[in-house]
Amino acid sequence: MPGFKLNLFDFSQKINYKNEILAGVTVAMTMMPESLSFAILAGFPPLVGLYAAFIMGLITSIFGGRPGLVSGGAGATVVVLIALMKSNGLDYVFAAIALAGAIQIIVGLFKLGKFIRLVPQPVMYGFVNGLAVIIFMAQLEQFKTVVNGHQAWLTGTPLYIMSALVALTIAIVVLLPRFTKAIPPSLVAIIVVFLIVLCFGIHTKTVRDIAAVSGGFPPFHIPSVPFNLNTFKIIFPYAVIMAGVGLTEGLLTLNLVDEMTGTRGNGNREAIAQGSANILNGFFFGMGGCPMIAQTLVNLSAGARARLSGIIASLTILVIILFGAPVIERVPMAALTGVMIMVAVGTFEWISFRIINKMPRQDVFVGILVALITVWLHNLALAVLIGVIISALVFAWESAKRIRARKYLDDNGVKHYEIFGPLFFGSVTAFNEKFELITDPDEVIIDFKESRVSDMSGIEALNKLTERYRKAGKKLHLKHLSEDCRLLLRNAGDVIDVNILEDPTYHIATETPN
Repeated sequence: MPGFKLNLFDFSQKINYKNEILAGVTVAMTMMPESLSFAILAGFPPLVGLYAAFIMGLITSIFGGRPGLVSGGAGATVVVLIALMKSNGLDYVFAAIALAGAIQIIVGLFKLGKFIRLVPQPVMYGFVNGLAVIIFMAQLEQFKTVVNGHQAWLTGTPLYIMSALVALTIAIVVLLPRFTKAIPPSLVAIIVVFLIVLCFGIHTKTVRDIAAVSGGFPPFHIPSVPFNLNTFKIIFPYAVIMAGVGLTEGLLTLNLVDEMTGTRGNGNREAIAQGSANILNGFFFGMGGCPMIAQTLVNLSAGARARLSGIIASLTILVIILFGAPVIERVPMAALTGVMIMVAVGTFEWISFRIINKMPRQDVFVGILVALITVWLHNLALAVLIGVIISALVFAWESAKRIRARKYLDDNGVKHYEIFGPLFFGSVTAFNEKFELITDPDEVIIDFKESRVSDMSGIEALNKLTERYRKAGKKLHLKHLSEDCRLLLRNAGDVIDVNILEDPTYHIATETPN
């Protein structure tokens, strides 16, 4: 592409190597329990989560839209795939992840990241809150065991041990930051619980009971799915919503880093990097992911400002995969369960409760509906799609109610209708009700200075109105139509014949190119 420059590293930037390396190791330690837990939550082998953390972290740190941003196997994108995993299996998940990556690359290349803004805030609240509930409810599965081939709740001593260890983990995560923020509380909690179980020989469920973690370098693996239209129909909805969720999380996190560092990142470049990493995930046994807000904040608070910390974090995870599996497999599931419960608490948008009385009723309804669909069906694609559609319909209804007309007669006896609000499919009925055909004089002017014709329904409304006045022997003129409105009318010249009094040109604000 002409004029495209790929500046991976700014060597003129002064780098504090100590801060970068320590921040990278810290980020790796905080990312690992989340990646393991989310993989287990979705029913994936735990190693799939660690591979995703390594691949996402490395690719986006090198090629991403800004230094300091940390990506990994994030829960928001993983939860999207739970339903697909249950219905079709792991290979379909990998295929969906690769397709999601391709979609993200297309979004970045065509600079379409700005359309993420079309997801309304109530939908985001509902999605995030539903995600938090799913994460929390999934942790209850760790309080179950298999008896005679059937799942049953833990009872007696195993239940007390599990509950006590989970409570201890939560207590450490909550209380430690009050004393020091130098060490990630989730990491300390896991280490403390691990040492207690090890030293006292406490019998409880460990990662090894779920699946083996030991492995080598991420293996190349082409998803074993039929290459046909039916497969595409199955994976496409999941791929689209995963791509959208990943980009939304990514752009929100990027904006957050921009504000904290006083610098500016490149959202489209970040989208391309995310997409590339997800395609690699699909072919190298990773569960995919996106930028992670918590790990990014850990990275920045540790003093990292360059790309090096993200690279160090991903390489640290690879080293642990290659050599640290015997230790990771002995980590108690109670510790990961406690960490994930706190992740759920942190994910939940508690502010949505505080502002619920200040939000429009339709926004509250949309947020609750999206959360319920997310929790009940585990189908984030359907939840977000329904939320966006309902929000769009509510917006159309509210906009339709806002069309108004100011009427007056001038000194020449001409009747003027000054229209306020957009003329589109939703407001056509209200627009037609404004006119008094029988009592109007022989000449009528409709002024669109504060309005615009938005679609074919609006053109058809003008056509019918013009015809009604013509049959009544009266003249109808349109005034102050903007350039885009007149273009619509010219294109529909075979449908409508109207008199336009003025042809003013209105300049529409556009984004300035970077």
